[in-house]
Amino acid sequence: MSMLTQDREIFWPPADELLEASERIRRRLGDWPAASKQWRICLSAPDRPLKGDLILGGGSNKPEAEGVGLLDAKAGRATLQLDGVEYALEGEWSDDWPAALAAFLDCGFEPHDALVLALAWRPSNLDELDAWPVDFYTFPKVANLLPPPSMAFAHCPDRLGLYAVLPSADWVERVLDQGVKTVQLRRKSADPGDLKQEIARSVAAGAKHQAQLFINDHWREAIAAGAYGVHLGQEDVETADLNAIAQAGLQLGLSTHGYYEMLKALHFKPSYLALGAVFPTTTKVMPTAPQGLSRLARYVRLLDGIVPLVAIGGVNGAVLQQVLSTGVGSAAVVRAITEAPDLAFAVSALQQEFAR
Repeated sequence: MSMLTQDREIFWPPADELLEASERIRRRLGDWPAASKQWRICLSAPDRPLKGDLILGGGSNKPEAEGVGLLDAKAGRATLQLDGVEYALEGEWSDDWPAALAAFLDCGFEPHDALVLALAWRPSNLDELDAWPVDFYTFPKVANLLPPPSMAFAHCPDRLGLYAVLPSADWVERVLDQGVKTVQLRRKSADPGDLKQEIARSVAAGAKHQAQLFINDHWREAIAAGAYGVHLGQEDVETADLNAIAQAGLQLGLSTHGYYEMLKALHFKPSYLALGAVFPTTTKVMPTAPQGLSRLARYVRLLDGIVPLVAIGGVNGAVLQQVLSTGVGSAAVVRAITEAPDLAFAVSALQQEFAR
């Protein structure tokens, strides 16, 4: 759906030249579902900001009401303040970035991700069949982050293949016995004794099968047990001791849910990025709407060769081939294995999709 067919105010005050430029960009970005939220880019501060307004120039240094964003971009730094969160980016960008921002908002991206894309977009993109920005080196960097670890994280295979996310050491042992080489223990327990035992068993099973065994969240216990790696969420990056994880020689995987989080995660030089959730999932509460295959394909085009990638979220045998057709080198599965009536058959069928 294009803004050409939408009877709504894109810029305030009305700006025909910007609207024309944004329409030109939007028409070259492909087909996307209609955006669930409508945003208005305010070129000057309105007397009464409305929910969904993004005010360029900031309007004031004070946070606005819920759903109203303050956006300032000058001297190589862009800052968006929205709903109590500040998103800060550094880099260079085209003078057309406000028009590009409107176009990417119309594609359904949240403002912080649309801003990343707008700053990465260049007029020369219109010379291509697909005007989407996929040159990694035009993308901005996230500012105001803690320094990355002094030692780089250990590398993992570029294509991790079938990645089983499992709730217990028993499941880890069973799945590794079926020939899966990449697994994650996601143990939901606060009992220190239980965690220590489950992690120790899982690490032993991983060593036995020469597999990549990641521990979700519990990085201290993973270091102590000598695990292959740790997987952390975005909220853990600023609290976990990344230096300790790197110095212990463990690989690090980080969860991401869009462009801004991908750029933030890459700052810490992880061993791989998880991209999700691709489809709706019931295994955990997700902070964002499902990404879908079209977004996943764009992420892969951008980051292929930069860092190994894992697609995650709602992946099962029925959609696995579609996921792999994006070029992603790994896909994480949960219920497709843990709820399978025949474990051996389920694993074999999933592995065959990777071999096609």
